[in-house]
Amino acid sequence: MIHKDVTIYDIAETLNISPATVSRGLKDHPGIRKDTKKRILDAALKMGYQQNKFASNLRRKSTNTIGVIVPRLNSYFMSTVISGMEKVANANGYNLIISQSQESFKKEIDSVTTMYNSRVDGLMISLAYDTKSTSHFETLLRKQIPLIFFDRIIEHPNCTSIVIDNKKAGYEATQHLIEQGCKRIVHIDGNVNRNVYAHRLEGYRQALIESGIGFDPSLVISNRLTDQTSAEAAQHILSMENIPDGIFTANDTSAVACIRELKRAGIRVPQDIAVVGFNNDPISMVIEPNLTTVDYPGQEMGEIAATTLINKLNKQPTGNLNTIVLRHKLIVRESSMRREKSNPIIL
Repeated sequence: MIHKDVTIYDIAETLNISPATVSRGLKDHPGIRKDTKKRILDAALKMGYQQNKFASNLRRKSTNTIGVIVPRLNSYFMSTVISGMEKVANANGYNLIISQSQESFKKEIDSVTTMYNSRVDGLMISLAYDTKSTSHFETLLRKQIPLIFFDRIIEHPNCTSIVIDNKKAGYEATQHLIEQGCKRIVHIDGNVNRNVYAHRLEGYRQALIESGIGFDPSLVISNRLTDQTSAEAAQHILSMENIPDGIFTANDTSAVACIRELKRAGIRVPQDIAVVGFNNDPISMVIEPNLTTVDYPGQEMGEIAATTLINKLNKQPTGNLNTIVLRHKLIVRESSMRREKSNPIIL
């Protein structure tokens, strides 16, 4: 049996009042008596009436929805970013539609098309590993749908990007290992097509060169920074003729996988090999020894991304900044402290 949707006309007929009165009562219009309003709301609930917000939004040329596309949802960092976005969006009367590209450029294109067809008012996106152009965003930009890049970005003159200084963070992480006496430091990196990994690599390289150690490309391992690929990277490190004394990885999942494999092989962390991660995920405080890492302010990034986008939607001044750079912190814990033991240090 096909059930017909209940309309305001059905409610009006049931209550023997005009459809206009029903419409105003459902919208909490001050000109409708309280008892009449209650009768309308009770009848609507009993009859199973659903407000057609989509049609209403189309008339207003706004859906009060914001799209978010992320590479993966199974990431603590991304979950904190989305939490910040949702907090700001909901406080301003917007809902989020969330999609994941699963690190695929093709899937990212499909997600952008879905967001466009869903008539989102604006879009926030962190790019997939293999995205190299912005051509799939042009339809949105031609329609003047504001676009915010965050974390993994591509520079675009008509879009705002929100990042941390990944080069400086990579430099500080590597410099810390050097200060702890490390002279042969491996860097486990992601896809350098993405700004975050390319810039962390640049910082690593700069710290080595400035310290007179020199950059050795054979000590850079690029993978997808998963638990499995990082465990394989650790096995490769253990097979090196001259085993390194330091590891700087581009995320905490990778760092924890390395520590686990090193300890299984009888390597002491940090005495034999010191380890630094990135992101300050909760897992960094679970692994033994606790992990030195870079604190990446995900919640703040999400809040600023959503605030910037909503300001654009409301035509409020947002300044002329194409890139907003947030502060990061190097949090020093036991996994890298070769010279002395101390409480966690925030630099």
